[in-house]
Amino acid sequence: RVEAFRDAASAMEQEKEILLEMIHNIQNSQDMRHISEGEREELNLTANRLMGRTLTVEVSVETIRNAQQQESLLHATKMIDEIVNKLLDDLEDAKVRLMSLYGACTSDVPAGPIDQKFQSVVIGCAIEDQKKIKRRLETLLRNLENSEKSITLLEHQKASVRQSCNSKQD
Repeated sequence: RVEAFRDAASAMEQEKEILLEMIHNIQNSQDMRHISEGEREELNLTANRLMGRTLTVEVSVETIRNAQQQESLLHATKMIDEIVNKLLDDLEDAKVRLMSLYGACTSDVPAGPIDQKFQSVVIGCAIEDQKKIKRRLETLLRNLENSEKSITLLEHQKASVRQSCNSKQD
């Protein structure tokens, strides 16, 4: 029963993360640009209310770690945080580096290179921490992918506007 309880709490932690990501994606979706100002304001108010209510829920499953596992977790987290902090400086490099970290966490054969150093650090972490690190990397990569799609759509829209402006001038 204890393991079932821990599993249920872990599932709730993950569900909270998923809900927050969904709300954030809705707030930043391209579809928000295609609705009226009033509807957009109402949706943003609802999203902010839901985000606030979701953030009031605290679910925490503590992982028992030895000193080496604690050190490995801190090191792995630091490595990810360093890439995230440099994300805005070089988006493409950050994506490649995050993918190599993710490749180090998966048992599947990754499409790209694997960060061997990160892999050895993650192996030193507790199993539950390994799963959380992998989920964090998945979320970061998904968010990067969504950001790239938004940027591409915006660039396409700008190009279309420029074309139509140029056509009108002719």
